[in-house]
Amino acid sequence: MTTKLDNSRFSERFGLKTPIALAPMAFGTGGNLAAACAKAGALALLGGAYGDLEFTSREYSAAEEALKDDPSAFARLGCGFITWKLEEDASALDWVLNRPVRPAALMLSFGDPTSIAIRITDAGIPLICQVQTKAQVPPAVEAGASVIVAQGAEAGGHGMNALDGRSTFTLVPEIADWLAVNAPHVQLLAAGGIADGRGLAAALMLGADGALVGSRLWACTESLAPEAAIAEAIAADGDSTARSKVFDILREKNWPQHFDFRALRNAIHQKWEGRIAELAADPEEAVEDYKAGVAAGDYTRAHVTVGEGTGLIQDAPSAEEVIASIHAEARLLLG
Repeated sequence: MTTKLDNSRFSERFGLKTPIALAPMAFGTGGNLAAACAKAGALALLGGAYGDLEFTSREYSAAEEALKDDPSAFARLGCGFITWKLEEDASALDWVLNRPVRPAALMLSFGDPTSIAIRITDAGIPLICQVQTKAQVPPAVEAGASVIVAQGAEAGGHGMNALDGRSTFTLVPEIADWLAVNAPHVQLLAAGGIADGRGLAAALMLGADGALVGSRLWACTESLAPEAAIAEAIAADGDSTARSKVFDILREKNWPQHFDFRALRNAIHQKWEGRIAELAADPEEAVEDYKAGVAAGDYTRAHVTVGEGTGLIQDAPSAEEVIASIHAEARLLLG
Protein backbone atom coordinates (compact mmCIF):
# COMPACT_ATOMS: atom_id res chain seq x y z
CA MET A 1 0.00 0.00 0.00
CA THR A 2 1.29 3.45 -0.92
CA THR A 3 1.24 5.94 1.94
CA LYS A 4 1.93 9.63 2.50
CA LEU A 5 5.38 8.48 3.57
CA ASP A 6 6.05 7.12 0.06
CA ASN A 7 4.57 10.07 -1.80
CA SER A 8 6.31 12.86 0.06
CA ARG A 9 7.18 15.80 -2.19
CA PHE A 10 10.07 16.52 0.16
CA SER A 11 11.67 13.11 -0.39
CA GLU A 12 11.25 13.43 -4.14
CA ARG A 13 12.68 16.96 -4.23
CA PHE A 14 15.87 16.08 -2.36
CA GLY A 15 16.38 12.45 -3.32
CA LEU A 16 15.64 11.11 0.15
CA LYS A 17 14.74 7.66 1.39
CA THR A 18 12.58 9.16 4.14
CA PRO A 19 10.98 12.61 4.58
CA ILE A 20 13.23 13.52 7.50
CA ALA A 21 15.68 16.40 7.79
CA LEU A 22 18.38 16.58 10.42
CA ALA A 23 18.06 19.83 12.37
CA PRO A 24 21.20 22.02 12.10
CA MET A 25 21.78 22.14 15.85
CA ALA A 26 24.55 24.49 16.96
CA PHE A 27 27.55 22.50 18.23
CA GLY A 28 25.53 19.27 18.10
CA THR A 29 25.15 18.57 14.39
CA GLY A 30 28.75 18.11 13.32
CA GLY A 31 30.26 16.34 10.34
CA ASN A 32 29.90 12.79 11.65
CA LEU A 33 26.21 13.16 12.46
CA ALA A 34 25.46 14.93 9.18
CA ALA A 35 27.26 12.26 7.17
CA ALA A 36 25.47 9.45 9.04
CA CYS A 37 22.06 11.00 8.41
CA ALA A 38 22.84 11.58 4.72
CA LYS A 39 23.87 7.93 4.35
CA ALA A 40 20.66 6.89 6.12
CA GLY A 41 18.61 8.71 3.50
CA ALA A 42 17.67 11.92 5.31
CA LEU A 43 18.45 15.51 4.36
CA ALA A 44 21.50 16.27 6.49
CA LEU A 45 21.72 19.92 7.55
CA LEU A 46 25.00 20.50 9.35
CA GLY A 47 24.89 23.07 12.14
CA GLY A 48 26.61 26.26 10.98
CA ALA A 49 26.06 27.44 14.54
CA TYR A 50 26.86 31.08 15.14
CA GLY A 51 28.51 31.50 11.75
CA ASP A 52 31.88 30.43 13.14
CA LEU A 53 34.06 29.85 10.09
CA GLU A 54 36.54 27.54 11.81
CA PHE A 55 33.84 25.25 13.22
CA THR A 56 31.73 25.22 10.06
CA SER A 57 34.61 24.59 7.68
CA ARG A 58 36.08 21.83 9.85
CA GLU A 59 32.81 19.95 10.36
CA TYR A 60 31.47 20.43 6.84
CA SER A 61 34.79 19.23 5.41
CA ALA A 62 34.59 16.16 7.66
CA ALA A 63 31.14 15.37 6.28
CA GLU A 64 32.38 15.84 2.71
CA GLU A 65 35.27 13.47 3.35
CA ALA A 66 32.96 10.84 4.84
CA LEU A 67 30.58 11.08 1.86
CA LYS A 68 33.07 11.42 -1.00
CA ASP A 69 32.59 7.81 -2.17
CA ASP A 70 28.78 7.91 -1.92
CA PRO A 71 27.44 10.44 -4.47
CA SER A 72 23.76 9.88 -3.64
CA ALA A 73 24.38 10.54 0.06
CA PHE A 74 26.68 13.50 -0.71
CA ALA A 75 23.76 15.03 -2.60
CA ARG A 76 21.79 15.12 0.68
CA LEU A 77 24.33 17.28 2.55
CA GLY A 78 23.45 20.88 3.41
CA CYS A 79 23.93 23.40 6.19
CA GLY A 80 21.91 25.67 8.46
CA PHE A 81 22.68 29.10 9.89
CA ILE A 82 21.36 31.61 12.42
CA THR A 83 20.12 34.49 10.28
CA TRP A 84 20.83 37.40 12.61
CA LYS A 85 24.40 36.20 13.16
CA LEU A 86 25.05 36.08 9.41
CA GLU A 87 24.15 39.75 9.28
CA GLU A 88 27.15 40.34 11.56
CA ASP A 89 29.55 37.93 9.86
CA ALA A 90 28.74 35.86 6.76
CA SER A 91 32.19 34.34 6.25
CA ALA A 92 30.99 30.82 7.04
CA LEU A 93 28.12 31.15 4.56
CA ASP A 94 30.55 32.43 1.94
CA TRP A 95 32.75 29.39 2.53
CA VAL A 96 29.85 26.95 2.12
CA LEU A 97 28.58 28.74 -1.00
CA ASN A 98 31.98 28.19 -2.61
CA ARG A 99 32.23 24.44 -2.02
CA PRO A 100 33.14 22.34 -5.10
CA VAL A 101 29.96 20.31 -4.61
CA ARG A 102 26.94 22.55 -4.16
CA PRO A 103 25.01 22.02 -0.89
CA ALA A 104 21.69 20.24 -1.21
CA ALA A 105 20.01 23.09 0.67
CA LEU A 106 20.80 25.92 3.06
CA MET A 107 18.57 26.77 6.00
CA LEU A 108 18.06 30.14 7.68
CA SER A 109 16.52 30.42 11.14
CA PHE A 110 15.77 33.29 13.53
CA GLY A 111 15.47 36.64 11.81
CA ASP A 112 14.31 38.26 8.58
CA PRO A 113 15.84 36.14 5.79
CA THR A 114 15.44 38.72 3.05
CA SER A 115 18.94 40.22 2.87
CA ILE A 116 20.75 36.86 3.20
CA ALA A 117 18.35 34.74 1.14
CA ILE A 118 19.20 36.35 -2.19
CA ARG A 119 22.78 35.12 -1.96
CA ILE A 120 21.53 31.56 -1.54
CA THR A 121 18.85 31.65 -4.23
CA ASP A 122 21.15 33.43 -6.70
CA ALA A 123 23.56 30.53 -6.28
CA GLY A 124 20.79 28.13 -7.31
CA ILE A 125 20.68 26.45 -3.90
CA PRO A 126 17.30 25.55 -2.38
CA LEU A 127 16.48 27.82 0.57
CA ILE A 128 14.82 26.47 3.72
CA CYS A 129 13.41 29.05 6.14
CA GLN A 130 12.38 28.19 9.68
CA VAL A 131 9.46 30.13 11.16
CA GLN A 132 7.71 30.13 14.53
CA THR A 133 4.53 32.04 13.66
CA LYS A 134 2.16 32.23 10.71
CA ALA A 135 3.03 35.90 10.25
CA GLN A 136 6.63 34.96 9.41
CA VAL A 137 5.60 32.76 6.48
CA PRO A 138 4.78 35.33 3.74
CA PRO A 139 8.15 37.15 4.07
CA ALA A 140 9.97 33.81 3.93
CA VAL A 141 8.10 32.78 0.79
CA GLU A 142 8.75 36.17 -0.78
CA ALA A 143 12.47 35.76 0.04
CA GLY A 144 12.49 32.62 -2.10
CA ALA A 145 12.07 29.76 0.35
CA SER A 146 11.56 26.37 -1.29
CA VAL A 147 10.74 24.83 2.09
CA ILE A 148 9.23 26.29 5.25
CA VAL A 149 9.95 24.71 8.64
CA ALA A 150 7.14 25.32 11.13
CA GLN A 151 8.84 25.18 14.53
CA GLY A 152 6.63 24.71 17.55
CA ALA A 153 7.60 25.91 21.00
CA GLU A 154 8.12 22.28 22.09
CA ALA A 155 11.45 22.30 20.25
CA GLY A 156 14.77 22.22 22.05
CA GLY A 157 17.25 25.05 21.82
CA HIS A 158 16.19 28.36 20.39
CA GLY A 159 12.66 29.18 19.37
CA MET A 160 9.94 31.74 19.88
CA ASN A 161 9.51 32.89 23.46
CA ALA A 162 6.89 31.35 25.71
CA LEU A 163 4.53 34.33 25.33
CA ASP A 164 4.42 34.32 21.51
CA GLY A 165 5.32 30.71 20.66
CA ARG A 166 2.92 28.29 19.02
CA SER A 167 2.30 24.56 19.40
CA THR A 168 3.52 22.34 16.57
CA PHE A 169 0.14 20.60 16.52
CA THR A 170 -1.74 23.76 15.52
CA LEU A 171 0.98 25.75 13.75
CA VAL A 172 1.69 23.09 11.10
CA PRO A 173 -1.85 22.69 9.69
CA GLU A 174 -2.46 26.44 9.75
CA ILE A 175 0.66 27.08 7.70
CA ALA A 176 -0.12 24.09 5.46
CA ASP A 177 -3.52 25.62 4.66
CA TRP A 178 -1.96 29.04 3.90
CA LEU A 179 0.68 27.53 1.62
CA ALA A 180 -1.90 25.42 -0.23
CA VAL A 181 -3.72 28.59 -1.25
CA ASN A 182 -0.90 31.10 -1.61
CA ALA A 183 2.27 29.16 -2.45
CA PRO A 184 1.48 25.52 -3.28
CA HIS A 185 4.97 24.99 -4.72
CA VAL A 186 6.56 25.63 -1.30
CA GLN A 187 6.99 22.53 0.85
CA LEU A 188 6.50 22.30 4.61
CA LEU A 189 8.35 20.53 7.41
CA ALA A 190 7.11 20.18 10.97
CA ALA A 191 9.53 20.72 13.86
CA GLY A 192 9.23 20.56 17.62
CA GLY A 193 8.62 17.44 19.68
CA ILE A 194 9.04 14.95 16.81
CA ALA A 195 11.09 12.07 18.18
CA ASP A 196 9.54 8.87 16.84
CA GLY A 197 7.39 7.46 14.07
CA ARG A 198 4.21 8.70 15.69
CA GLY A 199 5.50 12.24 15.37
CA LEU A 200 6.48 11.82 11.72
CA ALA A 201 3.13 10.23 10.88
CA ALA A 202 1.30 13.02 12.69
CA ALA A 203 3.31 15.67 10.84
CA LEU A 204 2.32 14.18 7.50
CA MET A 205 -1.34 13.91 8.52
CA LEU A 206 -1.30 17.56 9.63
CA GLY A 207 -0.30 18.60 6.13
CA ALA A 208 3.50 18.71 6.30
CA ASP A 209 5.70 17.13 3.64
CA GLY A 210 8.13 15.85 6.26
CA ALA A 211 9.75 16.56 9.61
CA LEU A 212 12.83 18.33 10.93
CA VAL A 213 14.21 16.20 13.78
CA GLY A 214 16.50 17.66 16.41
CA SER A 215 16.61 16.24 19.95
CA ARG A 216 16.15 12.60 18.92
CA LEU A 217 19.14 12.80 16.53
CA TRP A 218 21.12 14.91 19.01
CA ALA A 219 21.05 11.82 21.25
CA CYS A 220 22.99 9.61 18.83
CA THR A 221 26.44 8.09 18.87
CA GLU A 222 27.63 10.45 16.09
CA SER A 223 26.44 13.63 17.84
CA LEU A 224 28.88 16.22 19.17
CA ALA A 225 26.90 16.26 22.42
CA PRO A 226 28.85 14.89 25.42
CA GLU A 227 27.83 11.39 26.52
CA ALA A 228 27.03 12.69 30.00
CA ALA A 229 24.66 15.29 28.56
CA ILE A 230 22.90 12.65 26.49
CA ALA A 231 22.57 10.48 29.61
CA GLU A 232 20.83 13.37 31.37
CA ALA A 233 18.39 13.70 28.46
CA ILE A 234 17.64 9.97 28.48
CA ALA A 235 16.88 10.10 32.20
CA ALA A 236 14.56 13.10 31.83
CA ASP A 237 10.95 13.37 30.72
CA GLY A 238 9.04 16.08 28.88
CA ASP A 239 8.16 17.79 32.16
CA SER A 240 11.86 18.36 32.76
CA THR A 241 12.48 21.12 30.21
CA ALA A 242 11.82 24.85 30.28
CA ARG A 243 11.99 27.73 27.82
CA SER A 244 13.50 30.99 29.04
CA LYS A 245 16.37 33.49 28.65
CA VAL A 246 18.42 31.93 31.46
CA PHE A 247 20.95 30.01 29.39
CA ASP A 248 21.38 32.77 26.82
CA ILE A 249 22.40 35.10 29.63
CA LEU A 250 24.69 32.50 31.23
CA ARG A 251 26.32 31.75 27.87
CA GLU A 252 26.64 35.46 27.09
CA LYS A 253 24.66 35.12 23.86
CA ASN A 254 22.95 38.35 22.83
CA TRP A 255 19.85 36.88 21.20
CA PRO A 256 16.99 39.08 19.94
CA GLN A 257 14.37 39.58 22.61
CA HIS A 258 11.59 37.53 21.01
CA PHE A 259 13.63 34.30 20.96
CA ASP A 260 14.59 32.20 23.96
CA PHE A 261 16.04 28.79 24.73
CA ARG A 262 14.64 25.40 25.80
CA ALA A 263 16.84 23.01 27.77
CA LEU A 264 16.62 20.74 30.78
CA ARG A 265 15.32 22.64 33.80
CA ASN A 266 18.32 21.85 35.97
CA ALA A 267 19.43 23.36 39.28
CA ILE A 268 21.07 26.48 37.83
CA HIS A 269 18.03 27.17 35.66
CA GLN A 270 15.66 26.79 38.59
CA LYS A 271 17.85 29.13 40.64
CA TRP A 272 17.44 31.97 38.13
CA GLU A 273 14.20 31.34 36.24
CA GLY A 274 12.19 33.58 38.57
CA ARG A 275 14.91 36.22 38.69
CA ILE A 276 15.78 36.78 35.04
CA ALA A 277 15.84 40.59 35.27
CA GLU A 278 18.20 40.34 38.23
CA LEU A 279 20.40 37.86 36.36
CA ALA A 280 20.54 40.07 33.27
CA ALA A 281 21.45 43.13 35.35
CA ASP A 282 24.37 41.47 37.14
CA PRO A 283 25.31 38.14 35.51
CA GLU A 284 29.05 37.93 36.26
CA GLU A 285 28.99 35.56 39.24
CA ALA A 286 26.34 33.32 37.68
CA VAL A 287 28.23 33.18 34.38
CA GLU A 288 31.36 32.02 36.19
CA ASP A 289 29.32 29.35 38.00
CA TYR A 290 27.91 28.17 34.68
CA LYS A 291 31.33 28.09 32.99
CA ALA A 292 32.73 26.08 35.88
CA GLY A 293 29.88 23.60 35.45
CA VAL A 294 30.64 23.25 31.73
CA ALA A 295 34.34 22.69 32.43
CA ALA A 296 33.53 20.04 35.04
CA GLY A 297 30.79 18.33 33.02
CA ASP A 298 28.41 19.12 35.87
CA TYR A 299 24.94 19.20 34.35
CA THR A 300 23.33 20.67 37.41
CA ARG A 301 25.06 23.85 36.17
CA ALA A 302 25.82 23.24 32.47
CA HIS A 303 22.94 23.18 29.99
CA VAL A 304 21.49 20.14 28.18
CA THR A 305 19.84 21.31 24.97
CA VAL A 306 16.74 19.18 24.37
CA GLY A 307 13.08 19.83 23.76
CA GLU A 308 9.94 18.31 25.22
CA GLY A 309 10.59 15.24 23.09
CA THR A 310 13.31 14.24 25.55
CA GLY A 311 10.72 12.09 27.31
CA LEU A 312 10.57 9.91 24.18
CA ILE A 313 14.34 9.36 24.11
CA GLN A 314 15.26 6.12 25.87
CA ASP A 315 18.66 5.34 24.34
CA ALA A 316 21.48 6.68 22.19
CA PRO A 317 21.91 4.42 19.15
CA SER A 318 23.36 5.35 15.78
CA ALA A 319 21.65 7.92 13.56
CA GLU A 320 20.97 5.17 11.01
CA GLU A 321 19.09 3.15 13.63
CA VAL A 322 17.07 6.17 14.77
CA ILE A 323 16.04 7.15 11.24
CA ALA A 324 15.16 3.57 10.30
CA SER A 325 13.07 3.19 13.45
CA ILE A 326 11.17 6.45 12.92
CA HIS A 327 10.49 5.59 9.28
CA ALA A 328 9.36 2.03 10.02
CA GLU A 329 7.00 3.10 12.80
CA ALA A 330 5.50 5.87 10.66
CA ARG A 331 4.99 3.42 7.78
CA LEU A 332 3.17 1.00 10.08
CA LEU A 333 0.89 3.73 11.38
CA LEU A 334 0.16 5.32 8.02
CA GLY A 335 -0.31 1.97 6.29
